[in-house]
Amino acid sequence: VTAPAVRIVDLTVSHDRHPAVHHLSGELAVGSLTAVIGPNGAGKSSLLQAVAGQIAPGGGRIEIAPALAGRMAYLPQQSHIDRSFPISVLDLVLLGHWRRSGAFGRIDAGARGEAAQALAAVGLHGFERRLIGELSSGQFQRVLFARLLLQDAQLILLDEPFNAIDARTSADLLDLVRRWHGEARTVVVVLHDLEQVRGHFPQALLLAREAVAWGPTAQVLRAENLFRARQMAEHWDDAAPDCERTPLRA
Repeated sequence: VTAPAVRIVDLTVSHDRHPAVHHLSGELAVGSLTAVIGPNGAGKSSLLQAVAGQIAPGGGRIEIAPALAGRMAYLPQQSHIDRSFPISVLDLVLLGHWRRSGAFGRIDAGARGEAAQALAAVGLHGFERRLIGELSSGQFQRVLFARLLLQDAQLILLDEPFNAIDARTSADLLDLVRRWHGEARTVVVVLHDLEQVRGHFPQALLLAREAVAWGPTAQVLRAENLFRARQMAEHWDDAAPDCERTPLRA
């Protein structure tokens, strides 16, 4: 039996001692394509941040397959990225080389050629010298996907990558996500568009701070599960104390 890409065991993620994710357990299979969906405030972004190592779990643990530990790429929501820094499109894409070259590694002509190819692959040939602050939201998201191409990651975490961008860009970037899935990379995407999830994502996690359903998308998106997630969201009390953790059994 192949070991999972990611195993999540009784995970709790808290902000200011209020849980964003409650006692979540489950697995992401190697090469799977999974949509994470749920109401606003359901803990979707917090889950991705925890898997990416951006925030520490408040309880439980996340186990990443050793072969993937150094080959992970995480793309936060675009609204969380500072675009005021005066960096060119090409230089931003070249940051995808850091895993291979290190922070002070030499960027040679080959690396620049790869970056230019990545930009062409996302429809931005000729944009190399533009500053990122000059781009539209859709163009900037294409640049971020070009950087992901250079990272050559085996575990890819995307937080609302199609939010607030035009339909053509969404379709083009979704094609890249499907390509990664076809290459047996493990991809996890936070999404809101349920039709997009139904049409393109074989696996889904419906999260409402705890797992409502996790598995094949058609089963997860049943009406009773969506109704239960909405009900759970209506009863959240952000003034409630932190939940008590039950001890983990080995």
